[in-house]
Amino acid sequence: MSSSRLTDFLIPLLAVFLGVIVGSIVMLVSGYDPLAGYSALLYGAFGDSYYIGETIRQMTPYILAGLAVAFAFRTGLFNIGVEGQLIVGWLAAVWVGVSFELPKFLHLPLAIFAAALAGALWALIPGFLKARFKVHEVIVTIMMNYIALHVTNAIIRFVLSDKSYKSEEIHESASLRSEFLQSITDYSTLHYGIIIALIAAVIMWFLLEKTTKGYELRAVGFNQHASHYAGMNVSNNIVLAMVISGAFAGVAGAMEGLGTFGNISVKAGFTGVGFDGIAVALLGGNNAFAIILSALLFGALKVGALEMPSSAGVPTELVDIVIALIIFFVASSYLIRLLLTRVKKEGK
Repeated sequence: MSSSRLTDFLIPLLAVFLGVIVGSIVMLVSGYDPLAGYSALLYGAFGDSYYIGETIRQMTPYILAGLAVAFAFRTGLFNIGVEGQLIVGWLAAVWVGVSFELPKFLHLPLAIFAAALAGALWALIPGFLKARFKVHEVIVTIMMNYIALHVTNAIIRFVLSDKSYKSEEIHESASLRSEFLQSITDYSTLHYGIIIALIAAVIMWFLLEKTTKGYELRAVGFNQHASHYAGMNVSNNIVLAMVISGAFAGVAGAMEGLGTFGNISVKAGFTGVGFDGIAVALLGGNNAFAIILSALLFGALKVGALEMPSSAGVPTELVDIVIALIIFFVASSYLIRLLLTRVKKEGK
């Protein structure tokens, strides 16, 4: 392994380690036992088959949300609208799951495709505005998150239900739920979505690393002017990158609608999965396969945190502090890289 690759591998590990250490200090200052807190967290994430199933189920949408953010990053874009694209994908998947009665081999793929299409169309708008009018995608995607939240809430209340706050349950033919996976994990909510998430990671890797179009997308992300000079259509590639990113986010929503919940309900606020996807992508270094490990960490933190109040008396909010600290140290990767470089020089 080359020196630069080793450094790229060590930086996320150091970020997690430093986040855990500083989180321990925060627990001590707050009057809690960090060893008891982290022991409870680990048990709540991996203590038995049920908790393992819940952790894997939680990491499923995180993988897809992380892929959505990472794909945009790799192509020179910052898609903060993953949360909104996830919500509209969730709505589209449930709408197909509720409205049609088809054989499972048709119904389930159709519902997932509808989610991907909804997320892609929602991301098309900021992509087009960026390519055509140079409107920064960060501003547009942030605003569109709120539009997605409130529009979907209105559709749930007045279209998918009779002025209630939850849609009907999707038909079994559109469900990702698995009696087999539930039975081997002590009847957790684990479903087949994890397989789809892993396939999506392979698709992103293959598209970016092994295809001509992927090379074009990455080239535009590195330098738009040089790409234009080389004969690439920069505007089309910007739009395509946002559309593909949105499709990943839409499928993340389908995992929730077709797998975890089986419906969609009116939301008082954002799910947070799309925003956590930014942290997942950063920690994974925007690498499709590293994002799987990053999503596992965040899934374990989220699920394991539920055990902390009852077993160790530690409030779950402290887990959010640890996550925020990890993000901080990942964002401060330049300082960590500088520290590693200095250590290497001193060791010679």
